Amino acid sequence: MKKRLLTVLSLVLAFSLVLTACGGGDSAEGNKTPDSGQTTDSGKETTGEGELVTEGVIPAPDASLNPEAAVNRKDTAILGITDPSGIFNPLYAESTYDVYLVESIFAQLLTINKDGTFSPFLADYKVSDDNKTFTFTLKDAKFSDGKPVTAEDVAFTITALYDKDYDGPSDVMQYAPLVGAKEYKEGKATSIAGIKVIDPKTIEFTNTEVRVLALNVFGATGILPKHVYGAAYKQGNMSGMKDLFAKPVGAGAYKLDKYLPGQEVRLVANENYFMGAPKIKNLIYKTTTEETRMQLLQTGETDYDDPSVSKDQMEEIKNIGFLDSVLNPTNGYGYIAFNNKDPKFADKKVRQALTFGLDRKQIVDTVYQGYADVVNIPQSKVSWAYTDEVEKYEFSLDKAKTLLDEAGWKVGADGIREKDGKKFKINFSATTPNVVNEAIIPIAQKNYKDLGIEFVADQMDFNAMLDKYNKGNYDMLFLAAGLTPDPQDSEGTFRTGGSQNKTGYSNPKVDELLKKSGSTLNVEERKGIFKEIYQQINEDLPMMFVYQRRDLHTINHRIQGFDISPYRRFTNDLATIQIQ
Repeated sequence: MKKRLLTVLSLVLAFSLVLTACGGGDSAEGNKTPDSGQTTDSGKETTGEGELVTEGVIPAPDASLNPEAAVNRKDTAILGITDPSGIFNPLYAESTYDVYLVESIFAQLLTINKDGTFSPFLADYKVSDDNKTFTFTLKDAKFSDGKPVTAEDVAFTITALYDKDYDGPSDVMQYAPLVGAKEYKEGKATSIAGIKVIDPKTIEFTNTEVRVLALNVFGATGILPKHVYGAAYKQGNMSGMKDLFAKPVGAGAYKLDKYLPGQEVRLVANENYFMGAPKIKNLIYKTTTEETRMQLLQTGETDYDDPSVSKDQMEEIKNIGFLDSVLNPTNGYGYIAFNNKDPKFADKKVRQALTFGLDRKQIVDTVYQGYADVVNIPQSKVSWAYTDEVEKYEFSLDKAKTLLDEAGWKVGADGIREKDGKKFKINFSATTPNVVNEAIIPIAQKNYKDLGIEFVADQMDFNAMLDKYNKGNYDMLFLAAGLTPDPQDSEGTFRTGGSQNKTGYSNPKVDELLKKSGSTLNVEERKGIFKEIYQQINEDLPMMFVYQRRDLHTINHRIQGFDISPYRRFTNDLATIQIQ
């Protein structure tokens, strides 16, 4: 294995963004939840009310207060998450909550470290000197049905990603241009020449050119058993694969027992797991909301959740007594998407005006009370690619009005701006319950009314909103994106026609820069390229960037062993956590 390549690429766990309802999902700087000890308070801010701890591990002050409902649960851990949509397939899972289930049930060739680099997991690997060929050697492993994991299963999984009928969130042709992949996608070949099964334990992938995220595609995709999914797949027709979304079979730590939409997903330990059966026999993902998360943690009905962080929330956790907390900067950002295909948002001056004209700091401070920062680019401040040399879009109604005037939106007799006979009205698709939307709506209604814009909120649940987003049936909406260590993961979001480009954004200059950044392994060169990319996106504003918040992972003290970082989710520890 080439350690040099690992360092250069800043390798990541997943090669596509995951969407969350309010920025939850990935946590921050890796800290183990301690059995005992004192607060790790490396991150502190001084406020008018004293010192605010914003990073680190805060152990439970009094674990003896744990309620009987939790203490008596000897073989089961209950994890609170937003209701998943039931897409339990590593090729198609897009929301954070479906990804949690996928990572629980399926195993990957590589695993993520706390610093964002990869280590061997289901397989060892090596990379050729020209960085185009990746060879994986599988370890002895079985799927949950007892059948062995073979190179044929790996080849089947990766091949499906290149099918012309594949419409999932991963744009693999951009990330890993395999030799012969284009011919397979066009139906001119029945296999991909760049995928070679050497023997049952060895597989080789060869690309036509160097691509910085290629290893992510091969190493970070959950492996599907060909004997289960193969019958549901025919080249050019993947509809049968979708019929198996709620019937997953993988080689991960757990296997599906029962899926109850809107309620919970029940998993049981995979006795065939190659690292040994998990220490906790039963795992339940229970559907929670922002309104119920703390209540269920307090009563012991859940053992883990990621409630929004605020001073009030942290004080409540302290008073509950038996909850450990992991608190650090999230590796992601919250944003308000513009539908760039809507004529009223076509002019970037309008998008800039709407950003100048919304008091984002008031929104962020209202929700997070010092535990989040306003941001202006789609990148975490912990990233090597981050730049601050951009327009800050500080709240200014005067600047917003000037830009709207320049864009041709004039104030009418009724106080509402209009252009070409059309009133400026924004329909905001808002998930509920959602604390961020609850802050955005009244502030946006007031700010935009002062600009002469009508702002109307249409409230719905997360999956309904995500469906509107995917179909392009919206004006504006709020979402949050979880990032990975390598900034190239934004390619699918900001490249013209990218698999996750749901805003309709298109800029040939950004397309060219993204291609350039993905074709070199030189980090210093890539830093300069991404500075240009972010400056251009900051000017274009295909979406309004709102915040980078702190992640809060709240864990019942009886559950020990989570080791979370900005790049490493709690799902990586499911096989080793245990009940104290």
